[in-house]
Amino acid sequence: MTATAPTSVPNVLRVGLLTMCATRDVDENVADASKLIRQAAADGAAYIQTPEFTTLMEMNSAKLFAATKPEENNPVLAHFQSLARELKIWLHIGSMGVLVKPDKIANRSFLISPEGTIAARYDKIHMFDAALGAGQSFRESKNFLPGAEGVVVELPQATLGLTVCYDLRFPGLYRALAKAGAQILAVPAAFERLTGEAHWHPLIKARAIESGAYVLAAVQGGKHACGRETYGHAIIVSPWGEVIAEGGIQPSVMVADIELGKVAEARGRIPSLEHDRPFETVRVNAQSA
Repeated sequence: MTATAPTSVPNVLRVGLLTMCATRDVDENVADASKLIRQAAADGAAYIQTPEFTTLMEMNSAKLFAATKPEENNPVLAHFQSLARELKIWLHIGSMGVLVKPDKIANRSFLISPEGTIAARYDKIHMFDAALGAGQSFRESKNFLPGAEGVVVELPQATLGLTVCYDLRFPGLYRALAKAGAQILAVPAAFERLTGEAHWHPLIKARAIESGAYVLAAVQGGKHACGRETYGHAIIVSPWGEVIAEGGIQPSVMVADIELGKVAEARGRIPSLEHDRPFETVRVNAQSA
């Protein structure tokens, strides 16, 4: 778990979350994201989050690798750094692929400061390897290299824990981030429509309630040129499990104010983060009892 030094925390933070429908064209996606980011900044958002796979939605491995570049001297990353500097915002690129080995890509989040510097990076830890039925099968680990480190970063306004999409199903990660001081948990996502309809809301609310933290999730939504269909529904959930704001499927921006004092209030009312106890699991054979 990595973290930076703490800073002062004002009471209210205006945040902006993007809903996108990324295509197979990197330039098109960057242009679409930039337009929405500018809209969120114009609405006063100090922190703006984009979804998972902001720059490319591609299922074909050959095309994916052909369009993915290393982080060093990456023109897309440089563009977003320049945009954050111009708009004076904390810009959280929910994820974009960066080539880390000839045969592996990192699904990497970037938090960019208002000065245009990279304040934090996070590589998605949990790989989406799943067979959903009806011909839907995914093996993210084929092309992507999983991360191995949780990341908590201090903004001037709040403490932020970084995660990506499928991480949402692993509550231990979120508990660790909360115990490391995270007041906001970021979940930029590209949830499948099938799993989103069944699990998106209960999972998001559960992570907020059990951590006593805000959960912010920018998303992909709609039918993508590569054949995927994602659920959409960008969402902000309070530490008490209340939905503060929710979007739909169409590309859009959602801006809302979050009251950071609600984090201490929720954790004070139910201090479960302080109540973990060690235990052992015992397997009992009832038939031989």
